[in-house]
Amino acid sequence: MVLRSCWKSRHKIAGPAHCWMRPGFAALLWLCLTQFGSGSGAVGETKSVVQKDAEFDVTYNDTVTSDNQTIYAFNHTISRNKTEGVRVTVDVLSEGLESPILFVVRQKQAVLSFQVPLILRGLYQRKYPYAHVGRTLCQPPTRAASETQYFFVDVSTLSSLGTHYQLRVSRVDSFTLQTDKKFSFTASPSQPQYFKYVFPDGVDTVIVKVSSEMNFPCSVMSIQDIQCPVYDLDNNVAFIGMYQTMTKKGAITVQRKDFPSNSFYVVVVVKTEDEACGGPLRFYPLRPDELINAGNRTKVLDVVVSPAINSEVYVMGMLFCLGIFLSFYLLTFLVACLQNKRMNKREALLNPADMSPAETGKTPASPYEYGSFADNGSTLSSEAVTDSATSTDNNYGYMERSLDSVGRSRQESLSSVEEDDYDTLADIDSDKNIVRTKKFLCVSDLARKDKRILSKKYQIYFWNIATIAVFYALPVIQLVITYQTVVNVTGNQDICYYNFLCAHPLGALSAFNNILSNLGYVMLGLLFLLIVLKRDIVHNRALLRNDLNALECGIPKHFGLFYAMGTALMMEGLLSACYHVCPNYTNFQFDTSFMYMIAGLCMLKLYQKRHPDINASAYTAYACLAAVIFFSVLGVVFGKGNMVFWIVFSVIHILATLLLSTQLYYMGRWRLDSGILRRMVYVIYTDCIRQCSGPMYIDRMVLLVMGNIINWSLAAYGLIERPNDFASYLLAIAICNLLLYFAFYIIMKLRSGERIQCLALVCILFTAVVWGFALFFFFQGLSTWQKTPAESREHNRDCILLSFFDDHDIWHFLSSIAMFGSFLVLLTMDDDLDTVQRDKIYVF
Repeated sequence: MVLRSCWKSRHKIAGPAHCWMRPGFAALLWLCLTQFGSGSGAVGETKSVVQKDAEFDVTYNDTVTSDNQTIYAFNHTISRNKTEGVRVTVDVLSEGLESPILFVVRQKQAVLSFQVPLILRGLYQRKYPYAHVGRTLCQPPTRAASETQYFFVDVSTLSSLGTHYQLRVSRVDSFTLQTDKKFSFTASPSQPQYFKYVFPDGVDTVIVKVSSEMNFPCSVMSIQDIQCPVYDLDNNVAFIGMYQTMTKKGAITVQRKDFPSNSFYVVVVVKTEDEACGGPLRFYPLRPDELINAGNRTKVLDVVVSPAINSEVYVMGMLFCLGIFLSFYLLTFLVACLQNKRMNKREALLNPADMSPAETGKTPASPYEYGSFADNGSTLSSEAVTDSATSTDNNYGYMERSLDSVGRSRQESLSSVEEDDYDTLADIDSDKNIVRTKKFLCVSDLARKDKRILSKKYQIYFWNIATIAVFYALPVIQLVITYQTVVNVTGNQDICYYNFLCAHPLGALSAFNNILSNLGYVMLGLLFLLIVLKRDIVHNRALLRNDLNALECGIPKHFGLFYAMGTALMMEGLLSACYHVCPNYTNFQFDTSFMYMIAGLCMLKLYQKRHPDINASAYTAYACLAAVIFFSVLGVVFGKGNMVFWIVFSVIHILATLLLSTQLYYMGRWRLDSGILRRMVYVIYTDCIRQCSGPMYIDRMVLLVMGNIINWSLAAYGLIERPNDFASYLLAIAICNLLLYFAFYIIMKLRSGERIQCLALVCILFTAVVWGFALFFFFQGLSTWQKTPAESREHNRDCILLSFFDDHDIWHFLSSIAMFGSFLVLLTMDDDLDTVQRDKIYVF
């Protein structure tokens, strides 16, 4: 009966009896079906419904109550070749509303409904009302060349009081974006905007850039497929498509293959609050349901869609990357050929044909050709002369050994020994304290263990780091694949901190260029391993032919740490590539873990050169590096502004520095037990108070004092500033200590009268220059996970090399070359000592 009365009452409005075919019949039937449950009075009470033929760009002022309902009927012509936007704008002029007004827009393939005031929720369910609302209607594609479509705007409310409103429907002439043409518009939380873009012929990838001069209010840009409804409110914009928060900059790369219709919507929404973009939180209301004045949150934005790079640029970028690093292989091959030719000539001149070096009776070069610890570079210091005389006269020095003794020591070194046979010779234990506490030590004093034992000891470095690399890398690869999958499935571009203005996708990878640029670490690490392998083979051949220089001269050749360094460089490239699959604060340690290892291994190698017998074992070294990585993870998770963590870390840092300083100063000849404090007081009393004598080992003391000053300063800086990027802070500590020790080594090497050969000098100068340029590009800061994703995008910049690589990619190129050069410096810097007896090479 209700449906029949509804039909009779509507028949006067709908027109003739054949209203079934009229466009408004669906609206009338919908009203009839909902009348039964929507009346404000008793069951069966009717509501006055008025349908009006409305026009575009006309403002309609009207009043609505619970007793009446108004339907505005619009029609417009759409064509297949032209897309016009339609925008509905509503203002509620009455204040103190009992109930909101409901607006329902019914289209051919979609229904859009919203209430005014529009209530949007923010953090902690805070509510923000908006009395001015503007929404754009979605435009489904049409197959006909031209078609007239009808849509209706229904206005109703449950309030018994009259509510005055304004309604205006207008066309959006600039609804379709043009390629490389900037378009400006305004948006607010209640007035989102979206536009359509159609891929032109021959363009498969575009980059959508949205920018604004205003930091706040915080905004969201989204890329959605052409479908209805369009999700254009703060509470639903993340439902489909790709989206990212933004303040001043936002950019998303869009590929044609992801949109079957060859077109998409660019949606821009202004958020109700700014905390997602790093802005200050508003005052918390006492009650979550309390309405808060939203304020003026209108934002002016610009959007431009530009074609991205094509496949030719990808190919050029990959060839450029390969070409740079393959050129190092070619250069290394040429240098190796020149060195072999020069060495063959020298051997032909020095040794007659068919005679070994031992048969020629030639002795190694005199140590005084390389100088000594001279104060002015020309004369020996009195301490050096005294020590030299002592080392030749007493039982603890080394005399010039005959060839027979050399042969016997070589036979002993080639005897069968086991890896755990360290310090088994009685003389090593008996005079260890006496030898290591001499005022001046020579390398022969600290190279007394069997060569094969030491070689096995240092080979453990390589095998351990290879094992660590496998167990570390596999979970990392699995995790970053999961990260990338989540980004691709959810469309949340805030998960990863890319440089979105220069992020070139390839397959499932969002920033292939950042991954490709890490190839240098892998290729140059492999090249360094090949160079070390070649030197290792040459040295072993020299030992087999009883070469006197290989047996008794130069810095002892142990290549295990070099192999570990090359492996660490390759792993740094692999893990850096994994990090750049989806860079964020939770996986930054992937990028830095092997940097700590590289810095630690380089310091160990520098120390091993002059202290082969007392260098740390692989197990101790990797345990210490594991502790560093452990603190790195703790610092990333708990270190941000946590005073307790920084106090604990600073205390541990200072204590570790003191313990290491003591270990280095006394060459390991001290004990950490209950009597350590008593012995410290005794040393202070006897050496400082009683006779005020200076330190016995002045050079070591200078190094350790400078090291302690630097480390204490870094600890104080961390305690005061508490930097957010703890991983980089920890890496800075490692690099500062490495540079200090390296500078000390070079200075002491020159002060000892030793020289640096041409190849090593070229490597030092080349590496220093490359490090300078690398650090310049590193500090450009194209993104930062220390801030919100929106704030990070403010630092994004366009590509600067081949339209494919950005500043950070160039950092990858240069830093990999610089690390390779640094390794070569460590490998070649003591080549000048290859003909100097070890009992004439000083320890420092």
